[in-house]
Amino acid sequence: MSEPAIDIDRPQQPTQSPPPAQPPEPGSPSRGPWLVAAATTVTLLLLAGRYGYHRDELYFLLAGRHLDWGYVDQGPLVPALARLLDTIAPGNLVALRTPSAVLAGVAVLLVAALAGELGGGRSAQIVAAVLAALSGIVLASGHLLSTTTVDLVVWLVAACCAVRLLRTGDSRWALGIGLALGVGMLSKLLPALLAVGLIGGVLIAGPRRLLRDRWVLAAAGIAVLLAAPNLIWQAAHGFPQLGVAASIADGDSSYSGRLDALTLQFVIISPFAVPIWIAGLVALLRRPAWRAYRAMGWAWLVVVGIVLIAGGKGYYDAPLLLVLTAAGAVVTVGWAARGSVRLRRGLLALGAVPFLLPTIVLLLPVLPAERLPGFVVDVNYDAGETIGWPAFADSVAAVHRGLPPEERSRAVILTGNYGEAGALARYGPVRELPRAYSGHNSMVSFGQPPADADVVIAVGWERPDQLTTWFDECTLAGRVDQRVEVDNDENGGPIHVCRGLRRPWAQIWDTEVRHTG
Repeated sequence: MSEPAIDIDRPQQPTQSPPPAQPPEPGSPSRGPWLVAAATTVTLLLLAGRYGYHRDELYFLLAGRHLDWGYVDQGPLVPALARLLDTIAPGNLVALRTPSAVLAGVAVLLVAALAGELGGGRSAQIVAAVLAALSGIVLASGHLLSTTTVDLVVWLVAACCAVRLLRTGDSRWALGIGLALGVGMLSKLLPALLAVGLIGGVLIAGPRRLLRDRWVLAAAGIAVLLAAPNLIWQAAHGFPQLGVAASIADGDSSYSGRLDALTLQFVIISPFAVPIWIAGLVALLRRPAWRAYRAMGWAWLVVVGIVLIAGGKGYYDAPLLLVLTAAGAVVTVGWAARGSVRLRRGLLALGAVPFLLPTIVLLLPVLPAERLPGFVVDVNYDAGETIGWPAFADSVAAVHRGLPPEERSRAVILTGNYGEAGALARYGPVRELPRAYSGHNSMVSFGQPPADADVVIAVGWERPDQLTTWFDECTLAGRVDQRVEVDNDENGGPIHVCRGLRRPWAQIWDTEVRHTG
């Protein structure tokens, strides 16, 4: 059989590849996510007054009395907010936590908006909103005033702008990214990690032209300008946040350590959501119609890789996991609408019940504090840190009252961590306690004991040998009794009375008492 003839005089037309698939148009907005977001905020507000302050909240209140452009472990935003709220409503825990409850609702709306931006219809947006509302990161951070709540919304706003930029090609959306990152770095420097992830995603998946786009460069300038006060403070003090990060990498903090960080990836949203966000990641990386969004999938891989290698806390990348969850909601709703529709939807509903509903019990104060099961604190460390602070102050006050009158008048309190110092600043005055000092994180710069303070009530120090290097004698004078059976960092801890300061406070305060973590 002869080969077909080729006309060598006619120029051959090059084979044309099919045009790249265009991303789908955004889905129609729905009122459903607004209802889910409102329910989230209202629930958090109703439960905000149960239990008590978290150790970090007590620290924020104390830091708010010493306003500065930066701190060892954070920026100025949350301490300034804590001071404002405590000025408006002194001692009101619900008022202190209201911004977090509102931001949690905003986070729910942003996740739903991401699903809509990726082409998800009303069902996908509602599913994304529900998954976000019942996620560990939204409920836990929405219950407490924390830097994590700010980080969550900052990252999601930046992600929404990034997805819109990638879909439309309009690089002016980069200004929204820069604005969000700049404001976020006034809380913590973590948004810089998101910037690294987005740049890495664009370098890997494109479009690389964005890295030299004038609007993107302007956005970078905006972020640096807004973050400048905190960056300048950090630079002037030797970037102490790097020291705190090193302590976290060594496992000296909750939710730290590489194994814990890896494990947290599978529970921080919800175990039920794991196959959903994995489906979202795969779709972002492989779905032809979502080719424009591949940088977002790679951004999470870059960020989680850095967290695991550096030994950061496992929730640092949680906002990007919510981005993957939004993408997965679109994929999951599409899957549920094909084939055996009733069977697939039934499987989803049955799978959700044992995973999503217990999340509320584990992460929110719905059970009585005096009957809190141990497994709740095992899963949610922060729950234990919101219980028993007034009783903690009572325990210290009992030791103080037991001192001879001449010692009582010149005694001070030295705590092992900032939460204990914050609790005594909050509850100590009505118990006629002296001022509490601590060398933990930024507490070290809030003041040191007076030079003649040679009688010290030391609480929160598990190792007496730490104290005996500074004092001639330290005796066990009592133990913390929080009057509930809760396994937290304080309950049952020793209270020592130390006498005879061996060296002046000025010699040991910044070099030996100071510690981070």
